[in-house]
Amino acid sequence: MEKQSYIAWIRGLVGDAKIILNAACVVIPNDKGEILLQKRSDNLKWGLPGGLLELDEPIALGAVREVKEETDLDVKITGFIGVFINPLMTWRKTDKAEVICHSFVGEVTGGTLSIHDDESLAFGWFKKDNLPEIHSSDNRETIMAYFAGERNLVEGRSYR
Repeated sequence: MEKQSYIAWIRGLVGDAKIILNAACVVIPNDKGEILLQKRSDNLKWGLPGGLLELDEPIALGAVREVKEETDLDVKITGFIGVFINPLMTWRKTDKAEVICHSFVGEVTGGTLSIHDDESLAFGWFKKDNLPEIHSSDNRETIMAYFAGERNLVEGRSYR
């Protein structure tokens, strides 16, 4: 029997009530100054590879897992951008959460970029000046911090 995800389990208990969820995403740059984005199937907007963490999952490993699930790429985490809070993320119009997103920079170490699950419709490489509509505030803030060269941020503030 397949193990139920933490998100499915917690939603089974609380329904669509607003909850706090932890997430991780990875900015994957190429040598042309572009970053990899995925077009999401749930809202047809673009975002960084990443997703919600499972219970007891180390944050960086969750980021690597999510990238693999969504892109079929193997990545190595090379840096930490920061923590960004999305006060209201909504799925299915009624499933609400405050998302605490841990944002990393990663380097591709293997795999072949391909649609690997039903969450992705397409992938694209984008520079700062040609970004498509980004699906969430935490992803937008991560992308802007990355292009600004900012690192080690907690809720948008440096803690170096």
